[in-house]
Amino acid sequence: MRILFTFIGGSGHFHPLVPIARAAEAAGHTVAVAGGGNLVPTIEAAGFTAFATSEPRPRPQEPDRTPLEPVDAEGDDRGLRDGFAGRGARRHAGAIPDIVRAWRPDVVVRDEVDFGTAVAAELLGLPCATVLVLAAGTFLRKDLVAAPLHQLRSGLGLPPDPGLAMLDRDLVLSPFPPSFRSPDAPLPSTAFSFRTASVPPPGAASRRPTVYFTLGTVYTHPELHARVLAGLRQLPADVVMTVGAGIDPAEFGPQPDHVRIERFIPQDEILPRCDLVVSHGGSGSLAGALAHGLPSVLLPMGADQPHNARRCVALGTGRVLDPVTASPEDVREAVATVLADHAYRRAAGRLRDEINALPGVETTVPRIEQLGQGTTRLAPAG
Repeated sequence: MRILFTFIGGSGHFHPLVPIARAAEAAGHTVAVAGGGNLVPTIEAAGFTAFATSEPRPRPQEPDRTPLEPVDAEGDDRGLRDGFAGRGARRHAGAIPDIVRAWRPDVVVRDEVDFGTAVAAELLGLPCATVLVLAAGTFLRKDLVAAPLHQLRSGLGLPPDPGLAMLDRDLVLSPFPPSFRSPDAPLPSTAFSFRTASVPPPGAASRRPTVYFTLGTVYTHPELHARVLAGLRQLPADVVMTVGAGIDPAEFGPQPDHVRIERFIPQDEILPRCDLVVSHGGSGSLAGALAHGLPSVLLPMGADQPHNARRCVALGTGRVLDPVTASPEDVREAVATVLADHAYRRAAGRLRDEINALPGVETTVPRIEQLGQGTTRLAPAG
């Protein structure tokens, strides 16, 4: 079987597809991945055939050094509606059909905000599985994205879909623990929850904890990094901070022996040695922390992060600080409190255990196979 994986946006939308794509390859299927032109090197570095859905665009080399602004929920909603469901959906609804006609997949697997691929798959009569990339589920609301998607469907001659059934009609794959999903956004009946890997419970805690601080790969902000680091340095703990490719760790000056600053460290390398994660609350960073049973101190800066942060508070796995106003002392106090109160660790451990009880990623492949059984594959063009 030939399986085309697609995503729109940055690497945070690509990485959730990778374990499924690798499981499909391990089962003997042929896999390719389609994404924006800037991400083609990332796709190829992961070992997949890549198709560009846009031309590469220059990226700013300097990190954002403007003053932080408060979370703008309405602005984030506009970005999802006008960016992903508007411009992005139109782009992929135009680009994906050409890739499909050339490569002839049996089934398409898209990230959940790649709305244009859902439209293209319907146009071409292809089954389309969806991989969730937004953990709490409340950021993406059908009523929010309905208008631009109805307009796109109408312009392409597709019949009305008032409830946007196209977004979850077929298989929906969720790499998050079901209990983390907000009750206000229940999983659809087509959802299948799985784990990407099993993480054993930690051994005996060391006398000196390790705190990992990251803002992911998009929300890098040197002033916030410096402010949080100033608070973490005061703790009797080893501190590891990653700052992203655009920031030189040297700009933070000499550090004491218990502080390590790097541009990037793979989560699988650092999280098994950690006791707590300080992050922005992005779905990828948070999923990694919970998979290892780690509590969090969260500094949500936008998009899905405030939604995820509210779920962490509701489930007792962490505390939330305002990234605009939090002082080094606020950071130190919050991290010290979460480290000292074992209820946070127990709550995170319950989610780790829930994740470990889910079926493994390899069990997603038979479901994708079943979805694609009704298609007739033609030979690839050329």
